[in-house]
Parts: sequence; C-alpha cells; structure tokens
Amino acid sequence: MKTDRPIVVVTEGSDPEPLDWLKQRADVREVAYDSPELAGHLRQADGLVIRTYTRVTDAFLNQCPRLRVVGRGGVGIENIDVPACRRRGIEVVYTPDANTLAVGDYVFGYILQLIRPWNFFRHQVYSPQEFKRIRSTVRGRQLNELTLGVLGMGRVGKRVGQIASQGFGMKVIYNDLLDVQDQLCFPATPVDKTTLYQQADILTIHVTMLPGNENLVGRQQIALMKPDAILINTSRGEVLDVHALAEALRENRLFGAALDVYWPEPPPSDFPLLGLNNVLLTPHLAARTGTALLNMSWVVKDVMAVLEGRKPQYPAP
Repeated sequence: MKTDRPIVVVTEGSDPEPLDWLKQRADVREVAYDSPELAGHLRQADGLVIRTYTRVTDAFLNQCPRLRVVGRGGVGIENIDVPACRRRGIEVVYTPDANTLAVGDYVFGYILQLIRPWNFFRHQVYSPQEFKRIRSTVRGRQLNELTLGVLGMGRVGKRVGQIASQGFGMKVIYNDLLDVQDQLCFPATPVDKTTLYQQADILTIHVTMLPGNENLVGRQQIALMKPDAILINTSRGEVLDVHALAEALRENRLFGAALDVYWPEPPPSDFPLLGLNNVLLTPHLAARTGTALLNMSWVVKDVMAVLEGRKPQYPAP
C-alpha cells in the first residue's frame, strides 16, 4: 500500500506514548529483529528504530536501499556500523542521556549489597540464638572509608562519581581516554590504569565497546586489584574477561563482583560466575526504569527530525 508518509521499521518495541506519537507522523512497521519477515520491510524502510539486539552491519544495510536514518533507543551505538551508515548518507541518532540516572542508582544498589551483608529473613524469623549470632559476627564496610575507581568517566561514570563523592563521602579516582577534569562538579583524581586497579576498593566499569576494548579488564588488570576489592560492570559484557574474574573470586583474590551485562547475551548455561555467593548477576536491568525506557523510546523524535529534513538533537558522534 502506497503512502506519502515515511515508512519506519521498529524492531524491538517502544513505550506506547512515543510509538503513538511516531504513528501519527509515519507508517510504522513493528517487526522483530529476528523475524523472517524483517527483510521485506527493510526494503521499504525510510527510518529504522532499534535497541540492543538489532545488528546494523554493512550486510544489513544492503537490505535497506531507501534508509535515511537509524535511531538507537539507548546510550551505546556499538551494534551499529556508523561508518557504513555514513558512506550511504544514513544518519544515526541515539539517546545518550536517557538512562544515566537509572544506571547510577543501580550501581550503588550493587555496592551496598556487596559491602553490607544483609542476611535477610522472609518466611520465618531467626531463632534468638541465630539472631544474636548474626549481629555479633556480621561486619560490613562504610562507603566513606572506601575509594571508588571509575573506568570511563562519561555520562554514567560522572553520575556514579558524583553520588560517591557528594552522597557518600568517598574518595573518587578515575581513568578516561579524554581529559574531562574541567567537566566534573565533584572532587575526583585522574590516574593511570595501573593506579586505578591498585587503589580502587570498588572498581566500576563505564566504557563503550570501542574496537580493541575486548577483555579490557582481564587477568592482568584483575591481578593488580586488592583482595578485598569489588568489581562492577554495567557497561558492555565484552570489556570484561569473566573467566579471569571467576578465577580471582574462587581463589579469594577478589572480594566480590556484580554484572548486569554479558557477552554473549544472555550468558550460556556454563557461565563461569554461576554458583558464587559473592557475585550478583542480573539480566541487563540497570537501565530498566519506567522513566529511562520512556526516554530511550523518544529517539523517535530525532528519527522524524531527520526524515523531515531537520537537524537531530543527538546525532551519533
């Protein structure tokens, strides 16, 4: 059926309000990224809205002769071959600020669970003896006595560092490829990577999946960390060597870890961190608040801006 409105393919869903907004302005085709019907719709697509699992490769783009814009509802654009898009004159837009607050909150949820043993009871109370034993023996650590190391001081890294410094009184150190010191509104000290690993009581990873970042934190880096340190990854699964991490945890060379991202995703049934009491594993939930998901879904505004010949607010760098 012919239409004067642009055709926009949505492969991984959207919040209702932004999707309805888009439907008022475009012919929207909701087709799952792994559907055999996707190729037929791509041949007609003027715009594409994706999230995490749609891989926009050079081969994928060969199926999209009319495509003018790819919108990624999220922060990272590693699943999009941006140079291949640009060679074809296709704009890439995304939502870099969408989930900063949500992920920052989540990191500290992890931290508090790891450094403060909770010993929850739910279905029945502890006996008086066990209640007293737990109170007498369990000891946690206070955040104001610890150093937070941030690997990657981008939007989320800055938010986590700000909470640590201004909320909990922690010392903050960081390493980033760029000089971001004048962008910080809280005390934080730039250090080299070796110093970061050696001095951090809590290391939190907030890097993007740039070429060469595979296993950025691996056996050598983990070996530099304190035996009572904690490692947290809410960035990309590829940047962390989970086998090296599992070895360190099993050999008591690291106190604990928390992971929200994996490679591949979901992780396989023989994932090496399963069964460890000092590890928190969650299914890529750090950005999953109602507000953050809504913010990500509003990538459709920039998609329509491009299709209508206007400048988008958040073009890919």
